[in-house]
Amino acid sequence: MSTMTAPVTLDVSGTPRVPLSRLIKVELRKMTDTRAGMWLMVTIAAVTVIATTIFGLAGHDEDRTFYNFMQFAGAPQGFLLPVLGILLVTQEWSQRTGMVTFTLEPHRARVLSAKVYAALLIGVAAFVIAVGVAALATVLFGGTDPWRELGGVDFLKFGILQITGLLQGLAFGLLFLNSAFAIVLYFVLPTVFSILFNTVPALQDSAPWIDFGTAQGPLGEVGNLSGKEWAQLGLTATWWVILPFVAGLWRVLRAEVK
Repeated sequence: MSTMTAPVTLDVSGTPRVPLSRLIKVELRKMTDTRAGMWLMVTIAAVTVIATTIFGLAGHDEDRTFYNFMQFAGAPQGFLLPVLGILLVTQEWSQRTGMVTFTLEPHRARVLSAKVYAALLIGVAAFVIAVGVAALATVLFGGTDPWRELGGVDFLKFGILQITGLLQGLAFGLLFLNSAFAIVLYFVLPTVFSILFNTVPALQDSAPWIDFGTAQGPLGEVGNLSGKEWAQLGLTATWWVILPFVAGLWRVLRAEVK
C-alpha cells in the first residue's frame, strides 16, 4: 500500500527583498557591460573634452570665460545623455533581458525606480565632469577676466538643462520600449515643433508654453530666469517629460514581458 508524500515546497516568505542600492548598481553595471552603453559613455567624455579644447584654441579672447567653456562642455552632453537614458530602459526589451530582470525582482516599480536613480547618478557625474573640464580649460585657455558673469544660479540652470534632457530620454524609452524608434522621435519631434513655431507667425507667441526647446533657451543665458520663464519651463517639462514618463511607466507596469 503506497503512502502519499507531501510536495516539497520552499518557504521564501522570510527572504528579504533585494536592496534598492543593489538594483541601482546593477542598472549602472548594465550600461558598462553593453558595448553600446560603454562606447556611448566614452564618446560623451571624449567629445566633452574635444569641444572645450577646440573652443579654447579657436575662441576669441573675450569669449573664453568659464561660463562659455561650461556651455561648450555641456553641448555634446545635451545631445548624447538623452540617448543614454533611452538605452537604460530599452535594453531590457531590445536585448530580451526583461524576463531575467523581472524574475529576479518581480516588483517592476522598484526596477524602474532603480533605473531613474541610475540615470540621475549618471547625470550628476556628467555635470561634474563638464564643470571640471570647463574649469581646467579656463585655467589653460581663459581670456581676460575668465571668471566673470558667474553665479550659483548658473550652475543650477546648467544642471537642470542636463538632467531634464536625460529624464526626457528616459521617458521616451519607457513610452516606446524601442531604442531606434525612441531615439529618432526624440530628435525629430523637437525639430519639427521648432520649425513649426518659427515659421508660423501666429504660433510664435505660444512657442515657449508648448515647445520644450524654446522654453529651455533661457537656461543657456547668464542670470536668473523670470517667474514667467520658470513657469514656461515647468509647463513644457510637463508636456515633454512628465506625461511621457507617466504613460511609459503605465505601459511598462502592464506590458507582457517576453
